[in-house]
Amino acid sequence: MSTPTHAAAGGLRERMQGLFDLTGKVAIVTGAGRGLGKAIAAGLAGFGAEVVLCGRTQATLEAAAEELSAGGAKVWWQTVDVSKEADVVALLAAVQERHARIDVLVNNAGVNPIYRRPEKTTLEDWSGIIDTNLTGVFLCCRHIGGAMVAQGGGGSIINVSSVAGHVGLLKSLPYCAAKGGVELATRALALDWAANNVRVNSIAPAFFETDLTAGLRDHAELSQRLLDQTPLGRFGRAEDMVGAAVYLASAASAYVTGHSLVVDGGWTAR
Repeated sequence: MSTPTHAAAGGLRERMQGLFDLTGKVAIVTGAGRGLGKAIAAGLAGFGAEVVLCGRTQATLEAAAEELSAGGAKVWWQTVDVSKEADVVALLAAVQERHARIDVLVNNAGVNPIYRRPEKTTLEDWSGIIDTNLTGVFLCCRHIGGAMVAQGGGGSIINVSSVAGHVGLLKSLPYCAAKGGVELATRALALDWAANNVRVNSIAPAFFETDLTAGLRDHAELSQRLLDQTPLGRFGRAEDMVGAAVYLASAASAYVTGHSLVVDGGWTAR
């Protein structure tokens, strides 16, 4: 039996690595000033993409852009509240003015400021979470995804969902409703845009070490309960999202659309 030469093996490795190459691609990441969004942005930039960092707070975006740029990343930023259509339209115009096309959209912006029983949940609670976590995804997909369809040549949209889009969580009704909506919106968009080769997938993380989960992780009893329900026995780290995002953004997932990639330490395997 013959064995591959070092040169042949090296060529295969280069071709396989090339599947993840994002050189020359333009990516938009919402909620990119910190946490999972910042890690995803850094990962996409690390594989060659030029990344537009989006978020509501200018100072946070400036700091993230400075940090990533110092590491060699090609990034710039734009303040955006994804729940406001005018902001999303302005973002699209700014990106189109600067770049010939948009290749990747990561809808990561999200909030979950309450931990409250349903009968104690107000309409304001509900609307605040739905507006950002679900309506924001719709607005970005409608305008930016629509531009990706119109430009031709395909693209990749990644909606950051949650295990809360797959299973119920206590005292999290609006968040579960929003993330469940994101999951089904992802599938519907995948069907609508498959003919345009715009792939639409989601990443569904469990509990990660971010500002969003700080309150739960700081509560000794709740924190231990969460860890007990996680087979890998730890909270996710921001870098745990990078591989999933790069995979779905790149040619490595060229035949994947309408899929939810769960990154949860085994949470939903039970």
